[in-house]
Amino acid sequence: MITTDILIIGAGPTGLFAVFEAGLLKLKCHLIDALAQPGGQCSELYPKKPIYDIPGFPEVLAGDLVDNLMQQIAPFQPGFTLGERAETIEKQEDGSFIVTTGKGTKHHAKVVAIAGGLGSFEPRKPTIDDLDRYEDKGLSYMIKNPEDYRDKKVVLAGGGDSALDWTIFLADIAKEVTLVHRREEFRGALDSVEKVQELVDQQKVRLITPAEILKIQGEDKVEAVLLQHNDEAKRMEEIQCDAFIPLFGLAPKLGPIADWGLEIEKNAIKVNNSLDYQTNIPGIYAIGDVNTYPGKLKLILCGFHEATLMCQSAYQRIYPDKRYVMKYTTVGGVDGFDGSRKVAEKAVVKKIGSK
Repeated sequence: MITTDILIIGAGPTGLFAVFEAGLLKLKCHLIDALAQPGGQCSELYPKKPIYDIPGFPEVLAGDLVDNLMQQIAPFQPGFTLGERAETIEKQEDGSFIVTTGKGTKHHAKVVAIAGGLGSFEPRKPTIDDLDRYEDKGLSYMIKNPEDYRDKKVVLAGGGDSALDWTIFLADIAKEVTLVHRREEFRGALDSVEKVQELVDQQKVRLITPAEILKIQGEDKVEAVLLQHNDEAKRMEEIQCDAFIPLFGLAPKLGPIADWGLEIEKNAIKVNNSLDYQTNIPGIYAIGDVNTYPGKLKLILCGFHEATLMCQSAYQRIYPDKRYVMKYTTVGGVDGFDGSRKVAEKAVVKKIGSK
C-alpha cells in the first residue's frame, strides 16, 4: 500500500502545483492519473498550444508549462500512479482515506485532493465493428511505451496534436508509419504539420488524406486495416500493420468519483470557496476545473490559487496541534525551512542592521 500525506487525484497543472505548495509545508504528495504521463489535457491534447494567461509568462506552450511544473516539484520527490483511474474511497476510523484504483493499487492518505480537471479522460473510439476484440492486441487508444512499436508497422488515425506528435516520434522507432486523417486540414500546431510533411517528403512517413479506417482485420490480433479514400472513386485500400492507434482525443467524465458521496452540480464537485475548497466530506478537497462554486472561473491560474489554500488547510488538518507559520520562498528558498531558513533569516537581519 502506498502511504502519503496528501493524495492528489489528477496530475494536471493544478495537481502538480499542489505538490509544490505542499512541499513547502513539508507534506508528502502522491498523484494518481488515468493518463500515462503527467500534465492532463496540456500533455495529452494540446502540448504545443500556447497559453497566454499564466503570470510571468507572456506566452508558454502547454507542454512546456508541464515541464516547468515537473521541474519545480522535483525537489519534493512526489510519487505517481499513472495509467490507473481512482475507483473507490474508504474513510478510516482515524479520518484518513484509502483510495483504490481500477487495477487494485491501494493508497492511504490523511487528505485527498481531487484535481481531476474536467474529470477522468476516456478515449473517443472510432465507430468500427468488433473494436473491443482487438483492444490490447495491436489496438491502442494511447501510447504508453513507444518502445512497444520499435521495428513494427504502425497505422495512426487522427488530425490533432497527439496524432501529429506521435507520428513524428514513431518515425524514428517504427519500421513503417502511416498517418490517416479524414480531412486534408489538421487541427494541430503548424510546425507539427510541417514536420510531418518533411517526413513524408523523406519517405519516412506515409500520409493518407482524406481517408477513413473502416475495418480492422486479423484473427487473434491486428494484422491489417481497411480504409476508404474520400475521393470520387471511394477507393478501398488494405494496409498491412502490426498496430493500429486511433488518436481522436479524450472525453472528460467525472467517472467513479461521482459515486463517492460528494455533492455534485452539473458534473462538477461543489466546494466551500469561502475557506479552503473542501467538499461536503471533511478531508476531501476539490481544486481546479473539477470543482464549482459561485463565481468559479475555469482558469489554470485560479487552480493554482485554490491549490495553495487547500494545502494550508490540509496542513492544519494533518497537524491540528501545530501553529501554521506563513513561509516565503524569497527567504527560506525551496529545499528546506529548517536550518537553512534560520541561516537565511540571520543574513537578512544582519544586512538590514548593518550601516
